[in-house]
Amino acid sequence: METIRLSSKGQVIIPKKLRDAYHWLAGQELIAIDTGDGILLKPKQPFQETKLEDVAGCLPYTGEAKTLAEMDNAIHQGILEQWQ
Repeated sequence: METIRLSSKGQVIIPKKLRDAYHWLAGQELIAIDTGDGILLKPKQPFQETKLEDVAGCLPYTGEAKTLAEMDNAIHQGILEQWQ
C-alpha cells in the first residue's frame, strides 16, 4: 500500500510501481468508479478494438460448420453447467 497526496487541483500521481504493473502510460484514459468507500480506477479501453475478421481465424476448427441452432444450444448448455 502506498500513500499519495491529492493536489489543490484535484490531481493525484499514481506510483510508478502501479503504472508499470498495469502497463499504464502517459495519456492513458481511466474511468473512476465510486465503490462507496473509495474509488476504483480502470482503463477506459483495456484492449485495442478489433474486428471479427481480425480474430475469426485464430482458433483452428476442422469439421463441418455448426448451425446457428447448434451454437445456441451449446451456449445454453454451457450456461446450465455453470449454474449447477
